[in-house]
Amino acid sequence: MEFADVLRARRMVRTYRPDPVPEDVLRRVVKVVHRAPSAGFSQGHRLIVITDPELRREVADLAEPWYLESGMEPWISVAPVLIVVGVREESYHERYRQPDKVDENGNEAEWPVPYWWFDSGSLLVMLQLAAANEGLATGFFGPHAEGLAELVGLPKDVGLAGILTLGYSDADPKAPVPRLDQRRMPLDDLVTWR
Repeated sequence: MEFADVLRARRMVRTYRPDPVPEDVLRRVVKVVHRAPSAGFSQGHRLIVITDPELRREVADLAEPWYLESGMEPWISVAPVLIVVGVREESYHERYRQPDKVDENGNEAEWPVPYWWFDSGSLLVMLQLAAANEGLATGFFGPHAEGLAELVGLPKDVGLAGILTLGYSDADPKAPVPRLDQRRMPLDDLVTWR
């Protein structure tokens, strides 16, 4: 697939077919964790791939009610794969306390932005693009449900960025989404040229 086609195919969906995703396809998608940005090559990313139907149901029981109460159709419970995106902040601090990263006084650099969260967003987009390249659709929900991190088995030192839903879309992936095109801001409102 051409990169422009992959970009066009990347969109958030809320409808999935129940078809399972082959393990080799899943492995190709999650392998992007090796290529994802991590400040100083800290490698603080942590993923949990959930295909077990019972655990997926338990996650949906915690996270989906808010969406259902908002009038949406079930989608977390329908997606055949959930990918937990976690980040271990301490991996960044450990890396930036190494001799090649400390300042002249031996101190860890200041963090003007918590790059562990920034990098987890980059990983999320890479997972979405890898999934689109495999003909899969993705959605995403944040860590809004109490007890979600514990349920999915994240270690205590790993923060939950959110969960990517993944599967084959129940909608035509090539069909335009006109309501989004109508709301899209002009490029010059988003980009300044100097």
